[in-house]
Amino acid sequence: MGAAGGLIAAWALTPRSFAPPLSPGEGEYAFDAWLKIGKDGVVSVAVPDLEMGQGVATLLAQVVAMELGADWRQVAIEPAPVSGAYANAVLAARWAPLWLPLGSGLADDPGSLLARRFAERDAFTATADGTALAAHEVAARAAAAGARAMLAQAAADKWGVSWEECEAQGGFILHDKNRASFAELVEAATDYSPPDPPVARAQPPQENPTEFPPGAPLRFPRLDLPSKVDGSHQFAADVRLPDMRFAAIRHAPVGQEARLGSFDAKRAPEVKLVTGPDWLAAVGETWWAAEQALSRIAPNFAAKAKAESGRIAARLDEGLRYGDANRFASQGDPDSWLRGKFEHTALYTVAPALHAGVETACATARFENGRLELWVASQAPQACRQAAARALDLSLDEVTLYPMPAGGSFDARLESEHAVEAALIAKAVGKPVQLTWSRWQEQLRARPRTPARAVMAARTAQDGSLTALKLRIAMPATVREFGGRLFNGRKAADALALQDQTDDLAMEGMVPPYAIEHLVVEHVPVEIGLPTGRLRGNSHGIGAFLIETFIDELAKRSGREALSYRMAMLASEPRLAACLQRAATLAEWGGGGGGSGQGLACWKMTLGPREGRIALVASARHDDRGIRVEKLTAVVDIGRIVNVDLARQQIEGGLLFGMGLANGCTTAYADGLPLTGRLGLMGLPLLSDSPEILVEFVESDADPFDPGELGAVIAPPAIANALYSAGSVRLHSLPLTLEQG
Repeated sequence: MGAAGGLIAAWALTPRSFAPPLSPGEGEYAFDAWLKIGKDGVVSVAVPDLEMGQGVATLLAQVVAMELGADWRQVAIEPAPVSGAYANAVLAARWAPLWLPLGSGLADDPGSLLARRFAERDAFTATADGTALAAHEVAARAAAAGARAMLAQAAADKWGVSWEECEAQGGFILHDKNRASFAELVEAATDYSPPDPPVARAQPPQENPTEFPPGAPLRFPRLDLPSKVDGSHQFAADVRLPDMRFAAIRHAPVGQEARLGSFDAKRAPEVKLVTGPDWLAAVGETWWAAEQALSRIAPNFAAKAKAESGRIAARLDEGLRYGDANRFASQGDPDSWLRGKFEHTALYTVAPALHAGVETACATARFENGRLELWVASQAPQACRQAAARALDLSLDEVTLYPMPAGGSFDARLESEHAVEAALIAKAVGKPVQLTWSRWQEQLRARPRTPARAVMAARTAQDGSLTALKLRIAMPATVREFGGRLFNGRKAADALALQDQTDDLAMEGMVPPYAIEHLVVEHVPVEIGLPTGRLRGNSHGIGAFLIETFIDELAKRSGREALSYRMAMLASEPRLAACLQRAATLAEWGGGGGGSGQGLACWKMTLGPREGRIALVASARHDDRGIRVEKLTAVVDIGRIVNVDLARQQIEGGLLFGMGLANGCTTAYADGLPLTGRLGLMGLPLLSDSPEILVEFVESDADPFDPGELGAVIAPPAIANALYSAGSVRLHSLPLTLEQG
């Protein structure tokens, strides 16, 4: 298991083994798949997940460091190579309907042996749905515990004591007055074997949130922060190779049978042109030269049934009114209770939502001697390799991917089209090529979160309390469509054929967290002609907006205060109720009436047995610049917290991301083209728009839940409710700006 080489066993009890994925440098020794220790005492931790700003590299390194007993000042991180040793079986189980559609019930449990076998065989290490800790904490801790035992054995033999009596702390092995550093022991430690199974520390990594209020000294500051501050951090666009060229690209409009038409290459003789079935790329000495050349060439494209916002809306409306619905969830007797007249109904519109990452799609490719090398930020690196291999007719072993961090993703980098294009261009020109999409091409080609049309209907008791609720939503089978691209290699146009199918994964965020006696949730799958994809929060971002604004509306109609109205339905959700009460106290909740500009919302998300909860009170109003959010007060219950600062950053960042979704972050489509092509036109919050944010965490020993999406899904409904209490009309569209003016 140590530096001697050979095979390493998968940490689960499955009969699989892998070649050691880590390559130790001079003076370094590898311990399992997760860490290396150098003669200088530096501990390097392998990170299989894409670092895209969420802090996962620091989080996994902290798990290893705390279990190992390392000094945080001597901990480093490096991207892990693609390997089955880092299989994300938790996400494989979650997405089982996408890769095992006929038998997904056999693999959809997080502990499923079938899901683990799939993930290991296919080196499935995708970064998504907040599964990093759930997937990797046990394996990383086991590797660190094994390394700690080997270091202790080396020290114990040196001192003539029992290794079980030795302690690891601050990068040293200690026994009474004896003390030896990891640097002194590492070479000798590789001659020993860890206990099987490794003996982990009694307590898992955890920080008490009450000990780390904002501004308090941090025990584990982010490892990537210094390089990001001084500009030395290397992103995909920073890659430089000998004799490298730079490529810009133009894509066809969104539509059926899209293809490249005519173009005049004579308008840009200084660049080399490379064509694809529905794109044209220019390769030059600089990206700007290539981009300007394409502007002069202005290639023509042809397509049928180009995406149009009017046509998309009409299809969703028709589906909502007349389409056959799949019943996703029900309880009580909704058929009887919801057959009669509703006391209240509301119609909702959800526009496509864009990722708006700071870094647009970028990939560097080198094709030499029949082999392809890719430098790319990918949330699904093995799928990226597979797509490139198919495009160039290579075996998977002939494609090497070097993982790069992403300058924001929000699930956009689950797609790998830009990497395939870079590979094709590099092969065509015979030189290394870096392809970067312009912002306009990113808006055109990236897959937005699906648009939707929904109706909410309620039956209420005499006192206004909710008795029966119906949610009917028309939208594409967006997750099944995404799965067709990711797992089956379908092109975006071909995956559109999956949009009218049943899709339970697309509906998992549509169930209220409240106890409602009679409930039905229906999905009408609709093919809309616009490719859709994953985005931070996914279906929860739609469901939370629909449900939490509608519940607020019911409370106001009944003449009851919004907080107490919710509390009456949370008897079976005491943890969420506690969050809601605490948030109201911290925000000095005044009832949400009388033009107060206060609105609240709460939500729950699950990942197998792991659960995350959030309650938010927003203070907002309209002014001459549009929506103005003044304060956000959140109380969050995410179980055991490994790194308090990272958790706070994720909640705060999610709330700001949700502000963007509430205020814009969308586009209309005409003639197959997005009408919003610049970040400045998307209504994203500026630094001057950032409100006061107060986040409080609930102490808990429950399994940790990833906080990355909670803030993003809860902000829009809380802001909408705040605007109503400030005197605005009741808003039923997302973004909220669709109903202004």
